[in-house]
Amino acid sequence: MGAGQLPGQLRDDDLPAQLSYPAQPPVPHLSNGLLFFFASIRKKPFVLSTHGSLLGYTKDPPSASRQFFYKLHDGLTFKITAKWADAVVVSSQMEYYEALDFGIHKDKLHIIPDGLDVSGAAVDRSSRSGSPLNLLFAGPLTRLRRVELLLRAARKLTLPFRVTLVATNDIIENEGSAEYITELKKLAKSLGIEDRVEWLGDPSAEDLEQCYRNADLFIYPSAYETSGETLLAAAASGLPIIATPVGLANEIISSGANGFIVPADPDMICDRILQLGQPDMRLEFGRHIREKVVKEFGWNAVMDRYMELYGSLKKPYTE
Repeated sequence: MGAGQLPGQLRDDDLPAQLSYPAQPPVPHLSNGLLFFFASIRKKPFVLSTHGSLLGYTKDPPSASRQFFYKLHDGLTFKITAKWADAVVVSSQMEYYEALDFGIHKDKLHIIPDGLDVSGAAVDRSSRSGSPLNLLFAGPLTRLRRVELLLRAARKLTLPFRVTLVATNDIIENEGSAEYITELKKLAKSLGIEDRVEWLGDPSAEDLEQCYRNADLFIYPSAYETSGETLLAAAASGLPIIATPVGLANEIISSGANGFIVPADPDMICDRILQLGQPDMRLEFGRHIREKVVKEFGWNAVMDRYMELYGSLKKPYTE
């Protein structure tokens, strides 16, 4: 895909009438028990990673019967394995608190963020005029992400803008996403901004990277998130972020220095976008947020924390 180009638009005919609910969140396999068994025989410490939300199905719930099977599976597999584990790794503060609610003892919990390849050069946005201002949301397009707040905020802007909404989830396999996207399109039309909104679906890694490069600001008004891969990727691209206090936003954003933490209020989101309409401030915020991600979320930093954890766990087995 060439510079400035975007992946194919998400059309109405891409949205199926019948959808099935996915396995959400990804659940651990029974092999965890076997891994613990072999680790104990070899007298090796056993470290378990949650790989995301443990209670996500309670925030965007499936049917009662499916919830029952999620809970039954958790009780018979993950909770038992977590009880045996020497340490349980979560990737954010929100995952930490969810793990406590799930029943994992705080002494076993360790926060180590997901790593990111930050070896590439920073995106140079210094030559951009900032007109129109390119606003980007990338993530699962579900009701929990409250993208309508971004659309309502954009409607109030007093400067030229474009909004790009990128659906990173599989629309076919996510119940309610199709209906939600249809509602968002109707809202954009009623607000009179439909001609300034791009709807993009199923992006490749290269497509998504180009979206980050083309953007000036990243907006994430979600109601719930334990981590947030796109938040991390946007920050690594040097995009100032305006987000609600969910997932990694609390750990990435220093409000007023590299982005803004905002309430679920279109007026406040609009005010912060206008504040970052100043090119010099955007560039400064973008430089600061990338520096923070490189320092704390690059693979070298993450692996150092894992090695420190493994080193601390190895001692009881060697004494």
